[in-house]
Amino acid sequence: MSENQSTPKTAPVVGIIMGSQSDLKVMEAASEVLEMLQVPYELTIVSAHRTPHRMFEYAEGARKRGIKIIIAGAGGAAHLPGMVASLTTLPVIGVPVKSSNSIDGWDSVLSILQMPGGIPVATVALNGAQNAGILAAQILGTTDAVVADRLEKYRSTLKDKVMRSAEELRRGDRDID
Repeated sequence: MSENQSTPKTAPVVGIIMGSQSDLKVMEAASEVLEMLQVPYELTIVSAHRTPHRMFEYAEGARKRGIKIIIAGAGGAAHLPGMVASLTTLPVIGVPVKSSNSIDGWDSVLSILQMPGGIPVATVALNGAQNAGILAAQILGTTDAVVADRLEKYRSTLKDKVMRSAEELRRGDRDID
């Protein structure tokens, strides 16, 4: 089931799935973060509506394949994260995607956010796949000191960037990123 893995020699521990190819532009941000943090992942398309049997197979087999966290992105009705969460006890992080058939993204946000009791989905911001990747790494970092250390270093780079920008602004350099 793992069509696109970050590192062929390392078994993926995070599954990144999306409802359609059009979600890839958003979901790539999660894979970029995981690559930067050297967390092995797999990336594939699993549609809750068009390929429900594939969704069942993916969710029910993920733990046996070594997946520890699933990041699921979907737009429109956005049933994928919740349905996957109903089929596994692995943590599922939902990424609402603002799609062409979306009601300004709100349908996706609410569909993923408003899960019934007993079937949680951690939900990030609309198109927030970067934060989904970071959250997945943070969860892994609770039991993996190497990942936790990489996250600390990443956070330091964020702090350094803000401090550089503040200094540039103080000096009057308005062309800051």
